[in-house]
This record gives sequence, structure tokens and C-alpha cells, in this order.
Amino acid sequence: MMQPHPQTSAQNPVQNPVQIPAGMKPLDLPIGFMGVNGPLWGRLDEDGLPLMGFVVEERHTNPARVCHGGMLMTFADMLLGFTVSVAAGGKKFLPTIQLGGDYVGPAPLGAWVEGKGRLVRQTRNLGFADALITADGAPCLRANGIMKIPSQESSLIDLSRLFG
Repeated sequence: MMQPHPQTSAQNPVQNPVQIPAGMKPLDLPIGFMGVNGPLWGRLDEDGLPLMGFVVEERHTNPARVCHGGMLMTFADMLLGFTVSVAAGGKKFLPTIQLGGDYVGPAPLGAWVEGKGRLVRQTRNLGFADALITADGAPCLRANGIMKIPSQESSLIDLSRLFG
């Protein structure tokens, strides 16, 4: 069952429901950068890795009314970081060491953007991940990243609570 997500803006005060895929829940990231750029939606897939998405709203777009590349890379950074964090036990904040991406298609206003990370390799203190991110099912960003895995757990993150 899909959940409607109302999309509004100053130029478009009428709500246009965008269907959020079944099982997705809003991720509670209310402060800082994601507090103003979210909401992000997510769930853990059958293999325990995060599946995440967001609806492209007016505030996410560039003058061409497609999702700004900075928003897509922000989403990729969160997705890849959470992917590596799950592999590292889900209770560590992982700083990004490297983040790369190739824009392969547009994510138009109102599109459902979705991605699932893939853990490529994990060492004692680094995690390598990649993802193909889609907009309404069509590829829009191919991303890869390297995350630092600290030795200490953090009170800042608990993925079982965030995705639970």
C-alpha cells in the first residue's frame, strides 16, 4: 500500500499527492542540514541494508525544475553512509572520506527518488559503498563513497531505532 505525500510550494499551493512506496517510513532527522532538506524516507530491505527515498519538492530543484545535483549528492551521502554503518553495527557515525557521482538522468519535480546502497568492501576502519539512484524508476545518479569507520560507537546514531 502506498502512502500519499502532499507536495506544496509557493508557486503550486494545490497539493499533488506523490505515492510513497509501502513500508517506507519518514526518517527522524529533524536537526541540522537534513532537518531543512528532508524528509527522507526509508526502511531496511530483506538483506538488512537501507532502502531510502525522497520526493523532489520545489525547494530541491534548480531553475530547470529538476532536482539539483547537490540534493542528489546529499541523498547519496546519507544512503551510502547508512549502508556502511549497518555493516559496522549500526551505532557509529561515519564521516565521509570520499563521495563521487555521475549524473545519468534527470529527477523531475514531483519524482520519487530512491536508492539502495551496496557494500563493496569493509576494512577495519573504512567502508566502500556504491548505489544506483533512480527517479520514478529511471536511473538519475550513480554514486560511490568511502566512509571512515570509527572504533567507538556514537550516541548520535542508532540505525535500528531510525529504521525500526
